[in-house]
Amino acid sequence: MIDAVVIQPESATVEPSIAGVSWASVTAGAVVSCALTFVLLAFGIGLGLSVVSPWAGSGVSATTFKIGTGLYLIVIAMLSSSIGGYLAGRLRTGWVGVHSDEVYFRDTAHGFVAWALAAVLGAVLLASPAGSLISGGASGATQGAAAASRGGPMDGYVDTLLRSDTPASQTAGNSNESRGEMLRLFTSRFRNGGELKPADREYLSKVVAARTGLSQADADKRVNEVVTQAKADLDAARKATAQLAFWLTASLLIGAFCASLAATEGGGLRDGTWGSRARRQ
Repeated sequence: MIDAVVIQPESATVEPSIAGVSWASVTAGAVVSCALTFVLLAFGIGLGLSVVSPWAGSGVSATTFKIGTGLYLIVIAMLSSSIGGYLAGRLRTGWVGVHSDEVYFRDTAHGFVAWALAAVLGAVLLASPAGSLISGGASGATQGAAAASRGGPMDGYVDTLLRSDTPASQTAGNSNESRGEMLRLFTSRFRNGGELKPADREYLSKVVAARTGLSQADADKRVNEVVTQAKADLDAARKATAQLAFWLTASLLIGAFCASLAATEGGGLRDGTWGSRARRQ
């Protein structure tokens, strides 16, 4: 009589009891990344203030400064994200019985999550009063003058419009009223990229002619020149803001890649598999 032995296959793989995300290591990496970002930002502000100059022919040009600022943002993202991601991968809890491909994915995810948490923390800190320490340093050179004048962005254009060869003529009793009206007119028309209406231009020309003693033709010319200059300055500010946004986007994406890659290295070094993993690739 022959006994039959039936071997049943294992129904399922036992899932490790340890969680797939080590939040302690992710938080540590994110905090370190944020701290390094603020340190490098503070250094960059000091470096930027040292290379610009109000004197003609001194310091770097505006184009060089903008490109240098963008490249420095990328350097900040690479350094801070790499160190933060490496710590997130190196400090995470070990996974026993997990396939090597799954470990590789989890390490990469740890670096990416650490980068995301650092980005959120940085945004919150910059939006809070603590961010004024950095933003205040960037505008420290002009903060005193701006606080003293309390002027808006259109005050300079109105000053140019109302400038007279005979300053005594500017002491008329209705000077404040006409100036406030012109400020409101400029601000409302240029706020959304609009244009001055023909009636507004004609009115401005009459006010300029009456306040400065210029002829009507010269007043019209001055109004056209100031309006053109104001639009050129607004367009330059728009382009500079757009370029800064593109540089920030590039630095964030590069930071995410560096954090993920550094986390895989940190996790592999922790488990002693980094060399063999690199050879398989």
